[in-house]
Amino acid sequence: MKIKKILISQPRPEIERSPYFEIARNFNVEVDFRPFIQVEGIPAKEFRKQRVDVLSYNAVIMTSKNAVDNYFRICNEMRVIVPETMKYFCISEATAYYLQKYIQFRKRKIFYSNFSFADLVEIIKKKHKEEKFLLPCTDAPNDEYTDMLDKEGIRYVKATLYKAVYSNLTDINMSQYDLLVLFSSAGITSLLNNFPDFKQGHTLIAAFGEQTAKAVINAGLKLHIHAPQPQAPSMAMALEQFLRGEQKGGKVEWQPTSLSIANVEEMTPPKKMPPKRNRVVEKPKEVAAPIIEKKPEPITKPEKKVVEKPKPAVAKKPAKPIAKKAAPAPKKKVLPVAKKKAKPAPKKAKPAAKKMVKQVAKKVTKKAPAKKKAKPAKRKR
Repeated sequence: MKIKKILISQPRPEIERSPYFEIARNFNVEVDFRPFIQVEGIPAKEFRKQRVDVLSYNAVIMTSKNAVDNYFRICNEMRVIVPETMKYFCISEATAYYLQKYIQFRKRKIFYSNFSFADLVEIIKKKHKEEKFLLPCTDAPNDEYTDMLDKEGIRYVKATLYKAVYSNLTDINMSQYDLLVLFSSAGITSLLNNFPDFKQGHTLIAAFGEQTAKAVINAGLKLHIHAPQPQAPSMAMALEQFLRGEQKGGKVEWQPTSLSIANVEEMTPPKKMPPKRNRVVEKPKEVAAPIIEKKPEPITKPEKKVVEKPKPAVAKKPAKPIAKKAAPAPKKKVLPVAKKKAKPAPKKAKPAAKKMVKQVAKKVTKKAPAKKKAKPAKRKR
């Protein structure tokens, strides 16, 4: 069956370089976009009724881009500043890099798995089990996520931040599409609500994510394409490989790595094993044992032992007798000598007598009046 029309359950991308437009050009198929659900954020007034303090939790579990948008929206409405130490645990790498819209990307505080919530729980259980987690979710949360967290004893609180409203799809003729691409379990619920008598018929179904694939099978539908896969980490790559395989006339075998469903064999075609060939088993040929030649051992001459002659004993000289030390002379007793008393210093003369002597000396030393010099005699003429 050749695929001509594809319906993708998402809004039309605004970027012209979208991989879905390239698929339409390369494989000559018609691609239509129609969102099956619409996400509406819960206002801050209703969120306060839940009595959830955002700042009392040091880690957040992000299961989708809608959870990221509504978490930061509610923080802005409540005027809450998210600390830089907050840790984020995302279900995929794309969701983790989407956080760059609001925060600076740091490897030490952002962790992610490969679209598997079970792998994300393992990451939490290894080194971050003691953290307190906040789980942003819709008004109808996924019970499988909460069951895994409860089983591992992880402390968390659900925070209803947005709700999914089913779109009106009654104007679409589903039978004209050859391939239907779904991205969430809510999209399948919306499909069945709009078309209660929906019959798959020749329509192929592609599902992205583990929960979406399980919802398709639980609804009694057959799944043909499942992403992400090791060879196709995105839905665009999965569609491209499937269409390329159709052009070549072959079938692409899809093996979901994360699904644990009993009837998973219905959605994955069995592997074609190569035909067995009658092989002739040859008997091993007898190989003669190799002859090992013995090498002659080298002849070694016996070593001569040298016998040392005993040295003559030398007579030791008699040691000199050690002189005894003389006994120390008895110490003489020294009688204490009586200290002589120092004579008192002579008293200083009274200052009044000194003053009198000085005054007398001044009177005696007074100079006598100088004699007038005699005038020189006049010369006779």
